[in-house]
Amino acid sequence: MNAPNIKVSPPGPNARKVLARDGRWIATTTKASPLVVKRAHGSVVEDVDGNTYVDFTCGVSVTNVGHTNPKVVDAIHAQVDAFTHFAGTDFYYDVQTRLAERLADLAPGARPKKVFFANSGTEANEAAIKLARHHSGKPLFLAFLHGFHGRTMGSLALTGSKAVQRARFSPMMPGAVHVPYAYCFRCPYKLTYPSCDLYCANIIEDLYMKTVIPPGDLAATFFEPIQGEGGYVVPPPGWVERIEKITKDNGALLVADEVQSGMGRTGKLFAVEHTKAVPDIITLAKSLGSGIPIGATIFDARLDFGQQGVHSNTFGGNPVACAAGIAVLDILEQERLYANAERLGAHMHRRLEEMKERYEIMGENRGVGLMRATEFVTDGHTKAPAPKLRDKIVLDAFKHGLVLLSAGSSAIRYIPALNIPDALMDTGLDILEASIRRAAKEALGQTLYTAPTSMPEDDFEDWTTKGMEPGDP
Repeated sequence: MNAPNIKVSPPGPNARKVLARDGRWIATTTKASPLVVKRAHGSVVEDVDGNTYVDFTCGVSVTNVGHTNPKVVDAIHAQVDAFTHFAGTDFYYDVQTRLAERLADLAPGARPKKVFFANSGTEANEAAIKLARHHSGKPLFLAFLHGFHGRTMGSLALTGSKAVQRARFSPMMPGAVHVPYAYCFRCPYKLTYPSCDLYCANIIEDLYMKTVIPPGDLAATFFEPIQGEGGYVVPPPGWVERIEKITKDNGALLVADEVQSGMGRTGKLFAVEHTKAVPDIITLAKSLGSGIPIGATIFDARLDFGQQGVHSNTFGGNPVACAAGIAVLDILEQERLYANAERLGAHMHRRLEEMKERYEIMGENRGVGLMRATEFVTDGHTKAPAPKLRDKIVLDAFKHGLVLLSAGSSAIRYIPALNIPDALMDTGLDILEASIRRAAKEALGQTLYTAPTSMPEDDFEDWTTKGMEPGDP
């Protein structure tokens, strides 16, 4: 499929019908744009009206090896022909064992490891919570503001990304204490790296552990090596290692949430491998199955529950998902996609920095490999977040054939497939720049959208909260 190819202004008539039915029957979640997918291959998505788009989302960092990668599809077909389910927590099958062995061998650190399989990232983090408490007998967890670890009730207690995710769900799991992450662009302490001497890490011992986090009660520190949903925030050099030392010096476990940053996204299998830190537990999901739901908790073998019945599930380690996971690892290694992510990420960064020179609304470009983002601001001096402008860029780019996702308060994340063709990458960046240019003009008082007159108003009530008025594309 060639992309972009916009045949009818999206969302077209077929898409609008699905959107209306979806609004009637599907629970309110986190819809990002009115894209109704018909099929997707590689880095191109086609909607139900025949429009095609360049995909810079990978289904929220899931299809790292491209949509419907033939090797993954073949592995899925072969496993489906054999058997589709047999409860890997209660019985045995080789495909689950082989994937666990691969992941344990690939995870950083020399100590022996084991794996628990789940169905999602939040479930992988729930397993990590239980491992930490069961092993340590301690009640407290340290987590970070702007961090995201899931929306089930245990992991939600660790999530500190947006108020809407936590509102009306208290009381949550007790014992989670949040401190600021190393968010240098908006340092909550108004300091500057490196002269700050990693104040945001040191204050954990200097203040928090002397007041609200008794070290003897701390079971584990949960952190994202690069924050995902919270804005693709990259900590400065040395911060992760300092967090590791504080955690382990005080007898607690270090848990790296790699649900979004893992599986080659940053140029290494795990983002934490860009540091010298060795987590006790790593959680994975999203791109591990290339679209087939699977989560994994990789942990130091000494932390194992050791007794049947303490933790389990029904669908974790599903054979079809495990077959997809093995295929994903094969593709990443055989096609050298780690190196390709690093190469393409460097190219994307150069182009984004060139754009930043031209458009003041681009406050910061950040990221590693092909996990990148731009934070948009009202101006370059105050750095005031510009969420409405950001949302309009996302929707304007969609209108012109590029699928994007927001992150944090005012960032757009760029997460294309690790094997996206170079020319298609540049096409997507061209569309992005054109949308940013139009947004910059609007910031000076001009109009970004020309609204069609045929849009049913009741189809798009939800989009008004994202800066759109009924009738906008």
